[in-house]
Amino acid sequence: MTRVALNLTFLDPGRTGGMEVVARDLLRAMIDHLPADMELTAIVNHRGMEAAGPWQELEMAVADVDIKSRPAWVAAEAVAVPRLAKRLRADVVHSLGNLSPVTSPMPRGVTVHDLIHHRARPAGLAAHSRITGTLVGLSARRADRVVAISQQTSADLQAVLGISRDQIDVIPNGVAPPTVAPTTESELRSRLNLGDRPLIFSPSARQPHKNIDRLIDAHALLPASRPLLVLPGYTTGRDDLLRKRAGALGIGADIRMLGWIDQADLEGLYLASRALVFPSLYEGFGLPVIEAMLRGLPVACSGRGALAEVAGDAALMFDPENPAAIAAAISRLLADDQLREHLITAGRKRAEQFTWERSAQGYFDTFRRLAAGASA
Repeated sequence: MTRVALNLTFLDPGRTGGMEVVARDLLRAMIDHLPADMELTAIVNHRGMEAAGPWQELEMAVADVDIKSRPAWVAAEAVAVPRLAKRLRADVVHSLGNLSPVTSPMPRGVTVHDLIHHRARPAGLAAHSRITGTLVGLSARRADRVVAISQQTSADLQAVLGISRDQIDVIPNGVAPPTVAPTTESELRSRLNLGDRPLIFSPSARQPHKNIDRLIDAHALLPASRPLLVLPGYTTGRDDLLRKRAGALGIGADIRMLGWIDQADLEGLYLASRALVFPSLYEGFGLPVIEAMLRGLPVACSGRGALAEVAGDAALMFDPENPAAIAAAISRLLADDQLREHLITAGRKRAEQFTWERSAQGYFDTFRRLAAGASA
């Protein structure tokens, strides 16, 4: 019997973003398909302990850490996680959020979602982001096994950090169907002031590598009858800059910058929109792309990072550094019904290849390799 401690101390439920989506859906699949030779436990912080989630079904140990304090979080990874894993009588410990203990009395694995801090370094990158990049590298180098969520991330781990390919397990994310009823389009349009124009959807944090600047530039190139660009995602210090950019281009009224929205509103926007446009300069996976495909929303996206790998031939690709190319892709998706239908059909077929059950089985194999390494 292999007893696994899953390190979830990174979770700040409702605020973590894509890594929280992955942790929730992956853990649900792990619990539902747990093999007879394995047991799961979880290490969480106080917010995780109090929040609803599949980890509540497991034996838990709680790290006394303020997740909003980066130094405290890092200290918990280094000190508290190994101690708590030992308390849980774990044979192996696996961290699902990029950072892991640099020392541990038991074999340790870590999931690296991307190497954004190494591969996409905009000018003025915040000091804490540079530190995070260093810590991600240290975690990966010290881990006994590293899970990469795409071939792109695996290649980056090898090229940037010098991780051996034999040490890496590539386990793509899955995609889950809706678990909540979507907010109706009429309610969304009324409450969020979306008017009655067609909607273009682009969910992401307003970080530099998400390339929202050029998406706004592209939107300004569309005819005056342009659709409404809807931008949900957790807020950053760049929100005001992006609003000023849109205002300077004369399209402030054509953009809705929403904050973090709940799952019902997110599902409603997937259904109400005409297309998802994802212009990111770098992604370790690109979950919104495959989520949109599963829900029958045609996708236009950048071909950078892992996006081409994940989207395959089921999306309309563009050069993310060329606003005119982004605008042309949007125009095609709005005007060409035959293209839309092709992408909807191809997208649904593509999404079928990414299941959380398949991801869970990959993790079970990783945990067995970790345990076998300890006994070898």
